[in-house]
Amino acid sequence: MKRVASTTLAFAIAMACAAGAWAENMGQDQYKAAGKSIDAEYKSAKGGCDSLAGNAKDICVEQAKGKRKVDQAELDYNHKPSIKARYTARVARADADYAVAKEKCDDKAGNDKSVCRKEAKAIQVHAIADAKTQMKSTDANAMANEKSADANAAASEKKADARKDASADKRSADYAVAKVKCDGLAGNAKDQCLSEAKMRYTTP
Repeated sequence: MKRVASTTLAFAIAMACAAGAWAENMGQDQYKAAGKSIDAEYKSAKGGCDSLAGNAKDICVEQAKGKRKVDQAELDYNHKPSIKARYTARVARADADYAVAKEKCDDKAGNDKSVCRKEAKAIQVHAIADAKTQMKSTDANAMANEKSADANAAASEKKADARKDASADKRSADYAVAKVKCDGLAGNAKDQCLSEAKMRYTTP
């Protein structure tokens, strides 16, 4: 496990250094130009949605919005690399994917639509939980790398807490999906479904 952690840390440091080198070569003018390019691409993509109608148009618009948010977050990260900026970029992608998935659920109806939306939300929660775990773990590794053995112990505890929090968030999201699926049943079948879901997802 130590070897894997060391490899992960080395990779994270290498990525940060590579991004940092690129950021140093990207002046403020280049950063602004890249931002304008992102906005122009968004306007073009959104304009292309005008030929569509109904939910297909809504999905197209969300895809355009999501891409702009993700591209901007990635640009910000590459301009000023940091653990927090990397996390922000990953959250932007999770949010964008969720917005599109939620719109696609509007093509469904009844319980199928409810399940679709809960599943989309669960995927978003999982992605953000993983991003948060990585951010806290990378930060803890960096801290431990700079300080004493006591700091190493504190870092290990911080990473364990991050994994525990992420696991709880994921279980909660998965439980919400399971409950909605149970709503498609009735009587004893529904009661048993809810009981099994509670047992599976609310027990650590």
